[in-house]
Amino acid sequence: MESLLQVRSLTVEYQTGSEQAFTAVTNVSLDIGASETVGLMGESGCGKSSVALALLGLLPRKSARVCGSVLFAGINLLAVEERALQKVRGAAISIIYQEPAISLNPVMRVGDQVTEVIHAHRSWGWKRCRGEAQSMLERVGLRPSERIFSAYPHQLSGGQCQRVVLAQALACGPRLLIADEPTAHLDARSQAEFLGLLEELKKQSAISILLISHTPEVQARLAERLLVMKNGHIVEQGPFAELYRNPSCEYTRAILRSGVSLGSPTDSPHKFTTEERLAT
Repeated sequence: MESLLQVRSLTVEYQTGSEQAFTAVTNVSLDIGASETVGLMGESGCGKSSVALALLGLLPRKSARVCGSVLFAGINLLAVEERALQKVRGAAISIIYQEPAISLNPVMRVGDQVTEVIHAHRSWGWKRCRGEAQSMLERVGLRPSERIFSAYPHQLSGGQCQRVVLAQALACGPRLLIADEPTAHLDARSQAEFLGLLEELKKQSAISILLISHTPEVQARLAERLLVMKNGHIVEQGPFAELYRNPSCEYTRAILRSGVSLGSPTDSPHKFTTEERLAT
């Protein structure tokens, strides 16, 4: 499979005050192919989010030292200037976080926030950008889009806000979506619906996804290939089903058997286990 993203020997160190530097990520290498969903899994604090932020140059330069290479469509993102990265973020690579409040301005209507993302990357007039934003809200299942467009974040549920964030992320047709614990703050029904939406949108747009989640059921639902991370290192990788049934690392076995099941997309009272997800 042709690689869309090639990460080689990525290392992230944090320096706080006069203390010795803390290495959060050590020599991480990974590939993501076109239209592929790759899961990145590990316990909290293992370095998953540091990897995600480093890929897009979002770590503070004064306190974070990033080494290695991040090749996206043949361009090393760690070697380009901030202006060039700004053109990539949101247009070619987008990121969504676990908490919509990080991405949404509480005093702006959500439709305007999606519109601004489109206007920043397209040489279109505001009217066309607003129309595209409304269409994007409909694509992520937010209807009636006119009412949602005019709403403020506090007037929407957590699941609706996360869909607005997804609309922002997909508005400019990126080739890669980084989803950092996108369902962590959703209830079971909203989690299942959001994952189903990601599945459907991926089929429609052939987008690649880096799915960061510590939950086995989330990875089982979407990830074609899984990377297991521990203490800043990738300790094992392979197809999800293969790692779940026959892990070579005891740590992989432990985290894949420790998750909490999600509710089904139809919101039935039955809870689907990871084994049932793999069987479907």
